[in-house]
Amino acid sequence: MDDHESVTDLNSLEVTRRTVIETGTTALLLTTLPHAALAAPLEDKEPSPPAVKVDLQINGHSHSLTLDPRTTLLDALREHLALTGSKKGCDHGQCGACTVLIEGRRINSCLTLAVMHDGQSVTTIEGLAQGNNLHPVQSAFVEHDGFQCGYCTSGQICSSVGMLAESRQGMPSYVTEDLMQPAAELTDAEIRERMSGNICRCAAYPNIVAAIKQAAGMPT
Repeated sequence: MDDHESVTDLNSLEVTRRTVIETGTTALLLTTLPHAALAAPLEDKEPSPPAVKVDLQINGHSHSLTLDPRTTLLDALREHLALTGSKKGCDHGQCGACTVLIEGRRINSCLTLAVMHDGQSVTTIEGLAQGNNLHPVQSAFVEHDGFQCGYCTSGQICSSVGMLAESRQGMPSYVTEDLMQPAAELTDAEIRERMSGNICRCAAYPNIVAAIKQAAGMPT
């Protein structure tokens, strides 16, 4: 190989390295630009809607709140009234930890807006006991160890209270065999189906079922 060929090869190698560096720098800029654009303030951002007044009857007490109309019932309870018994788990209506009773009907409070329940009666876990006397479902959960970490317990108990009321009213479930009965027998399968919207990450389900059966007056 003569000197001319060696110089040509070196120039080719130098260009190749420069090309790689330039290409890499361009690619890096392209990946960072979208993030920078997202971080920039939006000039056409819509203003927040005006606050509204909401009157809620919670655990037998009247509460008048001024809220952003987008405030969920769960956030109104926890952030504005310090009723933190209702837990924020998934915040998507999938775990049931936020279950409360509205006019006696169980509902995921993270999926409903506070303004939708103006003037309605809301019962949270804090309102089930009568003074120092626990609700029968609460007592049964304690007796049967229907909890471990306890994070889902308030939702489990409120859901159990609502579920037992539904059963007494004759509401069937997906697994109810005889729809002509005034009220379905609360078998383990019935209870598990009716409580399927409440998830226990500690898997205390057998104890929860036993607690609900006791509260319903059934042998456990």
